[in-house]
Amino acid sequence: MKISVNSPCPCGSSKKLKKCCKLFHNGLNASNALELMKSRYSAYVVGDSKYIMKTTHEENPDYTEDKDSWSASIKEFSKNSEFNGLVVLEFIDGENEAYVTFKALITQHGNDVSFVEKSKFFKINGLWLYHSGVID
Repeated sequence: MKISVNSPCPCGSSKKLKKCCKLFHNGLNASNALELMKSRYSAYVVGDSKYIMKTTHEENPDYTEDKDSWSASIKEFSKNSEFNGLVVLEFIDGENEAYVTFKALITQHGNDVSFVEKSKFFKINGLWLYHSGVID
C-alpha cells in the first residue's frame, strides 16, 4: 500500500509517518521493543519487506536465507491486507528480552483477520529483534 510520508503514522501515534516509524525504516535503531513492534507494524502497512527482514531474529520460524522469496511473501501479505489499526495491550520491558501484546486490526478480501499476539523480542548487540509471537 502506498501511503504518503505526510500521512498519520500507522502505528497510532499522533505524528506523521516521516517523523515517526519512517525514521526506523530509514535506519534509526529502536530504543525498546515497543518502538520496534510499532515500526514493524507500520512497515507491513507500507510494504517495507527489507525492514521486516532486517528486524527479525534468525530463530524466528519465518526467517530464511531466501530473501527474495521472503520479501515477496511479505509484500504479498501487505498488498492483500487492509490495516485498520494497532492497539497495544501490554508492554513488558526488559534489558535484553521484552514482550509486547497487541491487537492488529486487519481485513483481507472483506474478511476480518484481526488477531492478538504476544510477541517476544531480544536485544542482540544493542539492536532489538522480533523473535517470535503467540497468537491468542
